[in-house]
Amino acid sequence: MGRELALLISLAFVMFILSTGESRVYSQGMRIPAVSGMFYPDSPEELRMTVDDLLSKADERRIEGELIALIAPHAGYMYSGPVAAYAYKVLEGLKFDTVILVGPSHYTLFDGISVYKRGYYQTPLGSIGINSSLAEHLIENDDKISFRPSAHIREHSLEVQLPFLQRTLEDFQIVPILMGDQSEELCEILSKALVETIGDEKVLLIASTDLSHYHSYEEAKELDKVALDSIEKLDPKVLNDNVKAGRCELCGAGPVIAVISAVKELGADRIEILRYANSGDITGEKGLVVGYGAVVIYRSPAQN
Repeated sequence: MGRELALLISLAFVMFILSTGESRVYSQGMRIPAVSGMFYPDSPEELRMTVDDLLSKADERRIEGELIALIAPHAGYMYSGPVAAYAYKVLEGLKFDTVILVGPSHYTLFDGISVYKRGYYQTPLGSIGINSSLAEHLIENDDKISFRPSAHIREHSLEVQLPFLQRTLEDFQIVPILMGDQSEELCEILSKALVETIGDEKVLLIASTDLSHYHSYEEAKELDKVALDSIEKLDPKVLNDNVKAGRCELCGAGPVIAVISAVKELGADRIEILRYANSGDITGEKGLVVGYGAVVIYRSPAQN
């Protein structure tokens, strides 16, 4: 876990540096990368090679139906990249106009939900435009939904998903969403807003979460099995109850619950766990580990 500690120290330094340039970034409408060079390579060539290599090593899984959502982890690529690649491998050859990403806010605490509503998110692979009309529609749904630029500037939970999207999809926009807290009320508000806003549009939802944090290898496996079994039931109440009771852990439980609730209303009826691993499986250091899962949610052919 020494490398993860080094990542956290580096991230703290970047948080300080970025905070000095926040007004400049947003006045130009560009959200610059916060964790390139730490969570993933900052060289475009190296990043392309890294993501493509991860995707090439993931087993191919063709979905028999209409893909609606993914659940993917958000740690550094050396830890969670091999798991995330299983989710993103499914996107190869598919087309989505907009990808809505929902993640937890790790660094900025606030009461509500922040939707990034204009401009671009930048990665070393280029800039991705925001679907402003869809973002505005989400914000108009409830007073708890707004645009808080400060919530996005340091956050990595959405940023680390983008290079995978850039290497698997073409001609898409995004709507980045961060949950300031993960109360049942906010999950319900976000779920309803997503359903009303998406309608019949060709949209992919992504819930960003890691699983258990800093338990022994065997304990993590037990906690993460409960989490993934709960997710597999496609029942947000089951997952919420298990999280509240401490039977499992997800740092992005709120985003997962909100997305599952929304996709069920949008007709999703199938879910598959594509891959599970924890940091101990990858580094061999099994004292304290972090869990990761890759999940796809879709509508079966009979529902099309």
